[in-house]
Amino acid sequence: MKGVQLNKQLVWTLAIVFATLAFQVSAATKVESARIWPAPDHTRLVLDTGGQVEHNIFSLSNPARLVIDLKNANLKTDFSGLDLSGSPIKQIRSAPRNGSDLRVVLDLKADIKPRSFQLEPNQQYGHRLVVDLIDESGSRLEKATTPTVTQDSSGKRDVIVVIDAGHGGEDPGAIGPRGTREKDVVLKMAKTLANLINDRPGYTAKLTRTGDYYIGLRNRTLLARKYNADLFVSMHADAFRTPQPKGASVFALSQRGATSETARWLANSENRSDLIGGAGGLSLDGRDDMLAGVLLDLSMTASINASLGVGSSILGKLGGVAKLHKPGVEQAAFAVLKSPDIPSILVEAGFISNPQEEKNLATEWYRNKLAGAIMKGIDDYFQKTPPPGTLLAWQKQNRQGGNNISHYRIQRGDTLSGVARKNQTTVSELMQFNDLRDDRVMVGQTIRIPAS
Repeated sequence: MKGVQLNKQLVWTLAIVFATLAFQVSAATKVESARIWPAPDHTRLVLDTGGQVEHNIFSLSNPARLVIDLKNANLKTDFSGLDLSGSPIKQIRSAPRNGSDLRVVLDLKADIKPRSFQLEPNQQYGHRLVVDLIDESGSRLEKATTPTVTQDSSGKRDVIVVIDAGHGGEDPGAIGPRGTREKDVVLKMAKTLANLINDRPGYTAKLTRTGDYYIGLRNRTLLARKYNADLFVSMHADAFRTPQPKGASVFALSQRGATSETARWLANSENRSDLIGGAGGLSLDGRDDMLAGVLLDLSMTASINASLGVGSSILGKLGGVAKLHKPGVEQAAFAVLKSPDIPSILVEAGFISNPQEEKNLATEWYRNKLAGAIMKGIDDYFQKTPPPGTLLAWQKQNRQGGNNISHYRIQRGDTLSGVARKNQTTVSELMQFNDLRDDRVMVGQTIRIPAS
């Protein structure tokens, strides 16, 4: 009788063990698929998982490898189908570990710096484990050099326009009802715009990304500074929760965004030595906080005014080829607009969530129309207000004889900054040209406008 009871206990124990093992197997997180996104300074490996997964990564040398351990996970995809060209990965191996865990090994061509994090589901993908392989030997930010110029020694350099295609790689941006992805549309448009700019004498265009990969928002503005940009243009396609909104928009930085950025730069003393290296050529290194704050405010104000000026010029040209969402340049605290030293605008080419605009943005002829209008807006602005030392400034000086002036009578509601913006000049130039001690003006006052 006692032996029978022991046998029953053994049966129950074994049943519980098998049930537990079966539950663990069924509850294991599945690695369902994988993607590779090679970029100039890093490669991103993305593992699609059935849910959040506990993981650990570590590097090994001689030979170079990266090990990714996933707890309570199993593989439901085949890594052999991944295209590893353009990446530092030679091959990917995997094997079960400790019964219920999964080990993934990346055999590498050289040592890299790894970084990992998890992403929540979005419109296109579910849960994801992201592993970045960062190439510290020669990132694109380090390789960005002074751009090509024309006859720099004679003061005839090119105007440098940096074009930023939003999103990219694992970040598709907005997705239209027919599946059109923002990241694809804006990259094509950015490349078209870059070709138009490079074809125009006196201009050079640079792209922040040339393929389907993601660049951090701060790195996009850092690239603009590395290229000594005179203008930064970020290309996007808007979206809304309903399909009705439509029309193109242009954004510049808001004052709230400018204030927060000034505070961020002042709080980080490491940034001061190279803060204003683009248009202003000014360093905050060694300045006390009060002076640095004043210099930052002046630079930011000038950049915002220039951004509003070029944005207004572009919006006027876009209105000739597309419907506008708003009649004027809007202002917001977008991170990519926060360069204190570089005029920066964000162009929303249209609402990809609107079925008709999605259809238009998916066509080459419509994207070409938009890119052509943006180019005309940029050129109109810089023809009137060319940066000093550029070929455009030299050409304008010779066309106008060097010292032509016009006069303007102040109307009710006018401000000096508004007059400066309308005439494609700056408040400081108007104050100097008219011997003004401050920026206050009176109705009926006549001021002189410098032609160059």
